[in-house]
Amino acid sequence: MDSEGFMHTFQDELKCSICMNYFIDPVTTDCGHSFCRPCLYLCWEEEQAPKSCPECRAVSEKPDFKTNIVLKRLASLARQARASHSSRSEEQLCGTHREAKGLFCEADKTLLCGPCSEGPEHAAHSHSPIQWAAEERREMLLKRMDSLWKMTQEMQNNRNQETKKIRSLEDYVTLRKVMIKLQYQRMHLFLREEEQFHLEALEKEAKETGRDLKESVFRMTQQKETLKEMYSMLTELCRSPDTELLQVRRGTELVQMQNPQPVNPELTCWPVTGMLEMLNNFRAENVLSQKMSIHSVRLSEDEASVVFEDDPQGASSEPPSEERFVAWGAQAFTSGRHYWEVDVTRSSNWILGVCKDIWTSDTDIINDQYTLSTNSPPLIQYVQRPLGRVGVFLDYDNGTVSFYDVCKGSLIYSFLPSSFSSPLRPYLFFSSP
Repeated sequence: MDSEGFMHTFQDELKCSICMNYFIDPVTTDCGHSFCRPCLYLCWEEEQAPKSCPECRAVSEKPDFKTNIVLKRLASLARQARASHSSRSEEQLCGTHREAKGLFCEADKTLLCGPCSEGPEHAAHSHSPIQWAAEERREMLLKRMDSLWKMTQEMQNNRNQETKKIRSLEDYVTLRKVMIKLQYQRMHLFLREEEQFHLEALEKEAKETGRDLKESVFRMTQQKETLKEMYSMLTELCRSPDTELLQVRRGTELVQMQNPQPVNPELTCWPVTGMLEMLNNFRAENVLSQKMSIHSVRLSEDEASVVFEDDPQGASSEPPSEERFVAWGAQAFTSGRHYWEVDVTRSSNWILGVCKDIWTSDTDIINDQYTLSTNSPPLIQYVQRPLGRVGVFLDYDNGTVSFYDVCKGSLIYSFLPSSFSSPLRPYLFFSSP
């Protein structure tokens, strides 16, 4: 192979197999193949998980890659060599001095030959070789593209969350209808008209909220496509020859767009006539008599238990920024109906309910719990968060635990009937600023 053939072969190795152009911000996948980052991102955008190599289809374990610096420099040199060769063409010669336009004027955004750059119009301006200026422009575009891609992925994540909300809301509304019907039956509140009003109002609100969510998904889909089109446009611009890239004045600035905001579904909790009076017939006092300060709270790996951790050894002697404690009942219930209230007005996060066991040791574990929570609750409540007192009603014999907004006199959530076979103990995790 002669030297010219070798150079052609070498330059071909510096081209992306997707776009067939010299690498732009090259990355190397787990299998060893390299692609332009924008090409790989746009290619993977069309794929479902798991992501695979466009050449060998090997699955990639990680979606984020570091730039291959060596390939990037070699591809830059190849572009410069191509630009140097093309600068000898007739169209790249200065019409006045018949010399190659090898300089770029930063002030006027024009290509100049050496004598023109020293003329009175440009002598005071900053000039740089075309190849250098073009690579700097590509780097600037790549930074903007990085921000743009992050916005695209954020919009996709928001869209996925909105789509999940639609299905979750439908399931929740179906469950809440059952909870409302059981509530009136269990409390022997014979208020047929009120019950029917609550069910119809819930259905109407759910339809309106569902429509808002679908419109939100549509807006987010449009926004994502717009962002992706901008990303593709900047990608094509980066592939342009140096002289064309430097003379593009419009379309390289990111347009400030107002991103669609997610919908926060919040259904009305209607007050139930006579409910609190009925519940107070089963009032239990001093149910949270045991109390202990804790360092942190977390779910166990199987999410079946809540783990409370005491202050670790060697912890900072500075006072904590917030008060955290767990309280539980000395008495466990094995039958009957019991109702109590907890004031959560000053709490930023809380977990409230009943549990089967609480083990007091260096690490305290609560499991088999029926709870209402503000901190990543496993059960999403599409109702307004209570800001005052929360009532807890344990109907052991019928196997239900219910939570109430005392201020509104309304039902927040009720676990569907099940069979309790172990003693249940009231407990509370409380965190306040």
